[in-house]
Amino acid sequence: MSKADRPDQPNAASRFSEEKATYAVRGADTPDFDTGIAAIRNVLKTLPLKPGVYRMHDARGDVLYVGKARALKNRVGNYVQIDRLPNRLRRMVALTRSMTIVTTNSEAEALLLEAQLIKRYRPAYNVLLRDDKSFPFILLRADHKFPRIQKHRGARRHKGQYYGPFASAGSVNQTLNALQKLFLLRSCTDSFFNNRDRPCLLYQIKRCSAPCVGRIDDASYDSLVADAKSFLDGKSSFVQAKLAKEMESAAEALDFERAAMVRDRLRALTFIQGSQAINAQGVGDADIFALAHRNGVMGIQAFFIRGGQNWGHRSFFPAHVAEISEDEVFTSFLAQFYEDVPPAKSIFLDRQLGEADLLAQALSERAERKIEISVPQRGDRVRLVKQATRNAEEALDRKLAESTTQGKLLQEVADLFELPEAPRRIEVYDNSHIQGTNALGAMIVAGPEGFIKGQYRKFNIKNPDTAPGDDFAMMREVMARRFGRLVNPPRAGEDFEPERDENWPDLVLIDGGKGQMSSVMQIVRELGVEDVAFIGVSKGPDRHAGREMFHFPDGREFTLPVNAPVMFYLQRLRDEAHRFAIGAHRAKRSKAITVSALDEVPGIGPSRKKALLMHFGTARAVRNASLEDLQKTPGVSAAVAQTVYDYYHSNG
Repeated sequence: MSKADRPDQPNAASRFSEEKATYAVRGADTPDFDTGIAAIRNVLKTLPLKPGVYRMHDARGDVLYVGKARALKNRVGNYVQIDRLPNRLRRMVALTRSMTIVTTNSEAEALLLEAQLIKRYRPAYNVLLRDDKSFPFILLRADHKFPRIQKHRGARRHKGQYYGPFASAGSVNQTLNALQKLFLLRSCTDSFFNNRDRPCLLYQIKRCSAPCVGRIDDASYDSLVADAKSFLDGKSSFVQAKLAKEMESAAEALDFERAAMVRDRLRALTFIQGSQAINAQGVGDADIFALAHRNGVMGIQAFFIRGGQNWGHRSFFPAHVAEISEDEVFTSFLAQFYEDVPPAKSIFLDRQLGEADLLAQALSERAERKIEISVPQRGDRVRLVKQATRNAEEALDRKLAESTTQGKLLQEVADLFELPEAPRRIEVYDNSHIQGTNALGAMIVAGPEGFIKGQYRKFNIKNPDTAPGDDFAMMREVMARRFGRLVNPPRAGEDFEPERDENWPDLVLIDGGKGQMSSVMQIVRELGVEDVAFIGVSKGPDRHAGREMFHFPDGREFTLPVNAPVMFYLQRLRDEAHRFAIGAHRAKRSKAITVSALDEVPGIGPSRKKALLMHFGTARAVRNASLEDLQKTPGVSAAVAQTVYDYYHSNG
């Protein structure tokens, strides 16, 4: 399959048949088996015996589940056989109100599309790869006469060679630091490079060859780049032999200064080789995974080996794994993991997976090269897998220990605020503005696993009746919008007890005192929210940290000892809300600063706005310009000039 035919490519919708089965089914969010089964049966009538991906939607249109199938009709038909479904899927069927169907050319394509959609929608009933950090890479740029070496995250849009993934920013920085000493490649930006008239400090400390001022010629720099590529491709012994020979030649020629410099580069190479915690020589490029499972928690350990070098390891703890087999969790994890990360040539696992061949086929099609998934049976590869298994078990032990400590803190929070049980979801709200400008509200979320950053939300203050700087009115607007989306009263006479979804909070902390609490309770009572605990947190006397006052809705107040562990935990929640709110406000303010008056003129895009500003200097000059002057602007047609002139002079 060519790259253009893959479901993850732009314009894929035109190549894949997506049938939006939006059959109208009576009912709100209240779980109902009969309604859910009816929705599925209506879709089932039109399904083909083809491979594809299906999405289950609730009454609000939110995605509940994404699944793939070799034959859609057979797979979706299983959901109407309620007695054969586990409790998790029974709950999902009771919430289902519509489905979306996408047919694909093969089951491998369906697997790729399924992983892509799970990453996009984060459904409540799918196994989720819970990781909010992209992997760092080393990028050797190829868009300049003197290539630059740098750390890179995100989309790989720059021209050049990408080496990775590395497990952490620390492992990348350590490797980059050593590579600078070893190969003396520049790391500065093009603008910095172009404006140098003498070497920078990196040249003085022997971490750059200073091509910016001609201290090295083109051929010699190209040789350094070639050596760097060889090293990053795993040919470190070749580079080591070359440097050793170069050092001997310099010493024989009595060029001791150059011999000393090459000696330092050899030491840097030895440091990199000696810092590998795992000996992976002879393995080549490989990703190694092992899974550990205990007490309902699954942990997966990943090792990244490139060119026989260990580029670090990372632990993952997938979410939504209850009532799901290890095989299904492992397969779903790998499919989602490689949605953003290029796979190594070899993938070694600690167990056989039922869909390993299908996963290998899908990854091979995406990478456009052969990918092998196997369970090693002998030699160094078995040793590496055992080491990954041991690390997975140790990471899981640490996770469970941390969860125990976190669980104790959450139980203390429950006792403190009179909750029936330890909260599963805590929401903290704060406002941020400067004298009422660029005002917004912010919500952060925490739970048993710590902060849930994917659930953070910003609320731009939109109500025109809200006076600038009125914190009480701002918080009322935020609460109305947040809980107005969550409240769905049950239907009259409904026997099925409504269940709150995972987005329903157990505890809400408000940054503020009695006034804020009064404003919040006014709104939530109007909405009929009764099963959520609301607590205000104010700074207390002299606004000193550690002397916070906690406010109940009924007017009760109390404080805690400054050294109480639960006090530190609550302060951490409050400080995270402050950090997120202030950061969001700064970003909004920075964006507002860049807004031009020309943005309001209809038909003026970025290129025409730039042309006008380049010609006149300021937006005010554009506004005051005559029609003849506007028509003289390069890149601006007579019609556009007339539009701009009419916009500013419509009132004469």
